[in-house]
Amino acid sequence: MADKKIIVIGSSNTDMVIKADRLPVPGETVIGGKFFMNPGGKGANQAVAAARLGGNVMVICKTGNDIFGKQSVELFNSERINTSFVFSDPKNPSGVALITVDSNGENCIVVASGANASLSPSDIEAARSEIERGDIVLMQLEIPIETVEYATELASAKGIKVILNPAPARALSDKLLKSLHVITPNKTEAEILSGIKVFDWESAMKAAAVIKSKGPKIVVITLGSQGALIYEDNTFHKVEAYKVEAIDTTAAGDTFSGALCVAISEGLSMVDAVKFASRASSLAVTKMGAQSSIPFRSDLSVLI
Repeated sequence: MADKKIIVIGSSNTDMVIKADRLPVPGETVIGGKFFMNPGGKGANQAVAAARLGGNVMVICKTGNDIFGKQSVELFNSERINTSFVFSDPKNPSGVALITVDSNGENCIVVASGANASLSPSDIEAARSEIERGDIVLMQLEIPIETVEYATELASAKGIKVILNPAPARALSDKLLKSLHVITPNKTEAEILSGIKVFDWESAMKAAAVIKSKGPKIVVITLGSQGALIYEDNTFHKVEAYKVEAIDTTAAGDTFSGALCVAISEGLSMVDAVKFASRASSLAVTKMGAQSSIPFRSDLSVLI
C-alpha cells in the first residue's frame, strides 16, 4: 500500500447493463440481451481502480439515502477505500446509469445523476482538512463543475497535484486548466478542449499543444487501441497500446485514470506511469462491466 494519499472526488452510480448483439437505433427494440447490475460512476470506478492497484485512497462523493447508496459504501469499504466523506443526500436518489453493450464491446450510456448533482462546494469545504493532507486529487466531470473548480483551487493552492479526467466532454475555463497538474482527455474530449479533430498521432499532437497552452502542466490524450500521447516539458511521447481482444470498453478510461494516479504517487516518470495505466486499462476491456472489470495489481503480470 502506497504511503501517498490519493483523494478521488466524483460520482458514484449503479450501472444497469444489457449486453446485446447490437445497439438499437431510435424507436427500435432489440430482443435477446443479458442483464446485470454493477457498481459504477466515474468517481467510484477510479477510486476502486486506484485502490486495487495499490493506492492509498479516499473517496469523496454523494449518494442517495437508498439501497444503492448503502451498497456503494459497503463496496468502497470492502476495497479498503476511506469513506469518511461519502455524503448522503436525503432528497435525491443515488445515481443510476443505463448501459447497452454490443457484441464488439461498444457501449451506449444514459446517466441519471441523482445525488451526484448535489455534491457541492460546501461538501468539499467540509472535507478541506482531509483534502489538504492529500498528495493527489483525481476528478472527473460527472459532478457539478463549480465543485470541481472549488476543489481544484483548494488543492492546487496547497501544492497538491490535481489530475482531471475531463469526462463527460465539455468546455472548461482557462482558470481551471491553469491549476491542473495532468489532464487526460480522450479523442472526443481533446477535440472539445482544443478545437482540433483528433484521429491520429499527428492531430493528437496538435490538440495536445493547444490544450497545454491553456495551462495544464502535462497533457495525456488517450487514443483507445492506438495508445496514448503524452505532452510534457515541450516533448511528445507515444505509448503504444497493448493488443487485447476488447469485450467491453466500460470503465477502461476510469481504470487508466486510477492507475495513472497510483503510478505517479509511487514516483514513476510520466512515460512509465502511462505505460502502467495502459496495461491496467487494456486488461479492463477484456471483461464485462465497470468495477467488475477493473484489475488488481497482481493481474498486471499477464501483460508484459
